Amino acid sequence: MKTYDEVIEYLYARLPMFTRDGASAIKKDVDNTLRFCAELGNPHQQFKSVHVAGTNGKGSTSHMLASIYACAGYKTGLYTSPHLVDFRERIRIDGQMIPKAYVVEFINKNLPLIEDIKPSFFEVTVALAFDYFAKEHVDIAIIEVGLGGRLDSTNIITPELCVITNIGLDHMNLLGDTLEEIAAEKAGIIKPGIPVVVSERNEDIAHVFEQRARSLGAPLTFASAELEVVSVDPKREGVLVDIQDRKTDTHQSWTMQLSGLYQQKNLLGVLTAVDKLRRQGWVIENSHVQDGLLHVQENTGLQGRWQTLSTEPYIICDTGHNEDGIRAVVSNLAQVDYKRLHLVIGAMRDKDLSHMLPLLPKEAVYYFASPDMPRALPAVELRAAAEQYGCIGHAFDSVNQALQTALDHYEKGDLIFIGGSNFVVAEILANKT
Repeated sequence: MKTYDEVIEYLYARLPMFTRDGASAIKKDVDNTLRFCAELGNPHQQFKSVHVAGTNGKGSTSHMLASIYACAGYKTGLYTSPHLVDFRERIRIDGQMIPKAYVVEFINKNLPLIEDIKPSFFEVTVALAFDYFAKEHVDIAIIEVGLGGRLDSTNIITPELCVITNIGLDHMNLLGDTLEEIAAEKAGIIKPGIPVVVSERNEDIAHVFEQRARSLGAPLTFASAELEVVSVDPKREGVLVDIQDRKTDTHQSWTMQLSGLYQQKNLLGVLTAVDKLRRQGWVIENSHVQDGLLHVQENTGLQGRWQTLSTEPYIICDTGHNEDGIRAVVSNLAQVDYKRLHLVIGAMRDKDLSHMLPLLPKEAVYYFASPDMPRALPAVELRAAAEQYGCIGHAFDSVNQALQTALDHYEKGDLIFIGGSNFVVAEILANKT
């Protein structure tokens, strides 16, 4: 394969892919990744890392940590998933996407190995990222878990620190039907002796992390038990968050570029993680933290987190796609002034709509659409399910047709919100570029 487009087409067409195929693409162990990386010389053992898991917030947390490290002068790798527009969004160093030429060379060089091992799309991508970070000699790599934790392909690293954001009901067909079962999967990233930060303490499942950490001798900190958000004040350059240290009764203020209300919880985890990393010898000044929080999007290319796409017409998108994610979206919507709300929304077939749809505002005008992928729930089925909860609207053949109809009905003072799925947002962003 000579071109980048040919390589990407091969990866999409030949390899099992969760975002397209669902549960059938998930491997129940890390054996393929270990074998692949062994053939590459175990690149995951050649750089330092921070491992980030969680139901919601792990992407934002990973990007914030990467931005802070970059501002501190460290050569910083960042691995995240899924991508929204460009495959290379998954693998970055100091905000710059992996070169197309590197992707082409890696796949061609390892094609016999890929055909032999028959790894999933995600397993190949993880191996590619680890190989790239090792060869580029990054100082640190922030590695976001793809799904779950215990059996995730990224879980072959031995990081400096583990961070677990929040635990919610998502991917229950794979991770378990209860918060306790899902927490156990996320806790699977905890390693012997490696410090772990859990951003949000939930008394119903705290024992899962405590037992796992105790059994492995891993120092455990619940960020929300040490830090508390006192006030949030929107500013021109972002959101000013005042935080109280429960132990010292002192206050600290941070201005965040990421403005979604749910970012407050992520911030507590990030600040606690930075404190633990400093104790390991990483030189991260408060000025680096502030610069990193203020410039996450520029430093990392993060998109889709309560992102304003246009001010007139007023359009906001967010990738929240499960119960807690939708709850956060609704809380954010409640803080926005508008005359009428237009919701362009889609969902995947494997989502538990009975926990998501009841949360959505009834007074909005709905434009139901299905992203262009096999896992997408047909728009007519989503509309029928939503109507049972008082969410009324029309179904459309495509996301862009749904948005165009919303624009046709938009009046000054209205708000158009786009979300329900990463892939709804991705199609809109792809057409913006």
